Amino acid sequence: MSAPRSAFNRRDFLRYSGIMSAAAALSTTVSACGGPASTGSSGSGGNKDLATVVIGYGNDQTWDPTMTASAFAMAGNNHIYEGLVDTDPITRAPYPALATALPADTSATSWKFTLRQGAKWHDGQPVTVDDVLFTFDRVQDPSTLVSSFFTTWLKEVRKVDETTVELVFKFPFPDALQRLTIAKIMPKHVFGQPGAWDAAKNGKAIGSGPYKMTAHNPKSNTMFEAFADYNGPRKPAIKKMNWLSIVDASARVAKISGGSAEAQIADNVPYANIDQLRKQGLTVEGGKGMNHMFLMFNTGQKPFDDVRVRQALLYAIDTKKMIDVALKGHGTPASSFLNKENPAYAPAKTVYDYNPDKAKSLLSAAGVKNLSVNLMAVNVSWIADCLPTIANSWNAIGVKTSLEPQDTSALFTKMDQSQNYQVVAAASNPNQFGLDADLILRYNYTSGGTWMKYTKWDKSSDAKALFALMDRATRESDSAKKLELLHQYLDVIAEQAVLYPVLHTELMTAWNPKKLTGVRPQAYPGVNLLQAKRL
Repeated sequence: MSAPRSAFNRRDFLRYSGIMSAAAALSTTVSACGGPASTGSSGSGGNKDLATVVIGYGNDQTWDPTMTASAFAMAGNNHIYEGLVDTDPITRAPYPALATALPADTSATSWKFTLRQGAKWHDGQPVTVDDVLFTFDRVQDPSTLVSSFFTTWLKEVRKVDETTVELVFKFPFPDALQRLTIAKIMPKHVFGQPGAWDAAKNGKAIGSGPYKMTAHNPKSNTMFEAFADYNGPRKPAIKKMNWLSIVDASARVAKISGGSAEAQIADNVPYANIDQLRKQGLTVEGGKGMNHMFLMFNTGQKPFDDVRVRQALLYAIDTKKMIDVALKGHGTPASSFLNKENPAYAPAKTVYDYNPDKAKSLLSAAGVKNLSVNLMAVNVSWIADCLPTIANSWNAIGVKTSLEPQDTSALFTKMDQSQNYQVVAAASNPNQFGLDADLILRYNYTSGGTWMKYTKWDKSSDAKALFALMDRATRESDSAKKLELLHQYLDVIAEQAVLYPVLHTELMTAWNPKKLTGVRPQAYPGVNLLQAKRL
């Protein structure tokens, strides 16, 4: 049975993007109220059944696992749903989740999985093979966000018997093992109903995982409760969780700091508050990963169709100053699309070190004079802190620069409606989906994908050559040759500079060690408390 199709266009992207903050309607199947549920005396440790979590991102984007890149929703879904295989949130080591075992030979072109006996959905119904087939039908639908992570290598998913499924590949693809965690298995009897995918967008979440959603209040909070019938590998040790969505940095810090702090843990901790929180007895630790600020150029507008202009604006940025001033040292200048901690990292042939003279030379060679740039940007706090350095750097080479930070939803709505922009600065972290380079690059560089449509570049001959090279790398079975092809296309992406990171940041998590144990900070947005305990 085919999953119901939903049009996947740029407007829908506003609903699921991890950097968006558009309001979402609330499904009638999820309880709602005017504000966050009371946490009682949790701040002083009175309610040890409850963990109060502060997430520095909105909870009002889609919760559909096949469509979301929302930091809040993805973190929540990792507690609600399971894949056949899941990965540890920190080490990314795969482990069997709904499946009973990992495949014995990851180089084979067919993997069989037996489902865990007694696995149930949060509504009490049993998990079946038909649910797995239903999910992968949806996952491979090109209208979904995650389809590009699967369709290049996955041929089909077959029912072997009432407890076993078989994944058939187009060619050997060992990276599929870690990638299977993206395919969160969903109940056919729930999401196969008419209108169910819209309900999933709006907050309906029924999984087989350790926690079930008990309340969802967009722009406010989402509540979870341990699922009593869960019989999987990572059982919940915390009975209840209240996740507060607090995008404002000062309000987020206030919620976890001081003697009457309500929350026990917060992600996206501002760099300026690290010392303050540590002095109050909190543990503050960071994770270095893919999290980055990128510049995206509209190549449909002159002179940004000229690669020399795009390169000039990147060379002109005093990135070190930006890191020192805006990020308090918690960042690294980009020397590749990948961050240095990625196993596949190598410096690109084109590295945009601070070089204003070269920037001026490139603009001159492109015949560009008296250039004025309006830099639109998301209003994420640390991005906003970086913008003055960009403006000062561009003004210093004679490029008159105006800054236009704004609500993220408003920014992308403008782009969706008219594509009338020059350059955009925004934040992204594909590590939410995984670490392998093929996945990371396909998130941004996919023919017909949302990001490429925004750049108006993916129909160019340079883009088509890049996509062909990426496909060659995906199909290459020899690991050394695959890495060589990977570095080739990373060099192309660096040289073209259509959508490219300026810097990679360290994400900080703070928690009260007297109230929580077993916490591990992530290098991507959100938290994972599946191995944590409330003290």
